[in-house]
Amino acid sequence: MKQNGLASFTDQRVWVIGASSGIGAACASALLAQGAKVVLSSRRTERLQQLAQSAPPNQSLVIPLDVTNEVAMAQGYEHIVAQWGGVDLLLYVSGVYYPMRAQDLDLKLAEQTINANLLGPMRAVALTLPNMLKAKAGHIAIVGSVAGYSGLPKALAYGPSKAAIMHFCETLYYDLLPTGVSVHMISPGFVATEATAQNDFEMPALITAEVAAQEILNGIQAGEFDIHFPKRFSRFLKFLRILPYPLYFWIVRRFVKI
Repeated sequence: MKQNGLASFTDQRVWVIGASSGIGAACASALLAQGAKVVLSSRRTERLQQLAQSAPPNQSLVIPLDVTNEVAMAQGYEHIVAQWGGVDLLLYVSGVYYPMRAQDLDLKLAEQTINANLLGPMRAVALTLPNMLKAKAGHIAIVGSVAGYSGLPKALAYGPSKAAIMHFCETLYYDLLPTGVSVHMISPGFVATEATAQNDFEMPALITAEVAAQEILNGIQAGEFDIHFPKRFSRFLKFLRILPYPLYFWIVRRFVKI
C-alpha cells in the first residue's frame, strides 16, 4: 500500500511551524510561490510578518507561538480552524540545536532540546490529526535529521531527540497508512542555517536551505515517507547504521575530526 502524494500545492492549507528562518522560511517561501495558503508560525513575530508581506493577499496567516507551550499551540490551531477550517499539511520544521559532548552535559539544555524537538511535534500532531482522520486525508511532515541515524560527536542531546522523531514517524506511518493520512519523515544532512553556523568543524555535503526546501516539497508531492538528503551523504550514514559497532566507531573517529 502506497501513501498519497500531492498533485499540487495550490490552495492547500499548510501550517509551517518554524517558518521564521532556515529550512522553514525557505519551505514557506516556496509554498507561497506555488499557490499554497500558508500559516506561518514561530517565536519570531517580526520575521514572520516580513515573510507574510511578500505573499499575495489572503494567502498567509501569521500565528506566533512557542512550540514548548501547549496552551499557545492549542490556541494557534483554534485560530487556524476559525480562519481556514483546518490544515491539509502540517510541516513541522522548528527545532533547537545545542552542540554538546559528554564532558559538557547540560541537563537543562538537554531538556529544552527534547521539549522542542520531540514533544513539540507531538503537540502539533495531537492537535491536527483528529480533523485529518475525520476527513480521511491530510499530510504530516516532520523534519528530523540524519543525526538521528546513530550516535555522533557533539549531538549528545540533539541526536537522541532526532532518533526519537524517527521512531515517532515510523509508528505514525504504520498506524495511519490505512486511514488516508500520509506521513513524511524528513532527514536532512548539513544545511546552511543559523543552527549549523554554531558548528566549528567542516560539514560535508553542505547545502542551502532553498535546496533542502525543494527536496522536502518534492518528496511530499511524491508521497515519500523517508525523505532524506543530500543522498551522497545520507546514504553513507544509513550504511554506517548496519555496521558492527567496532567498525562504526573506527570510521566515525577516522572521518569526524572533532
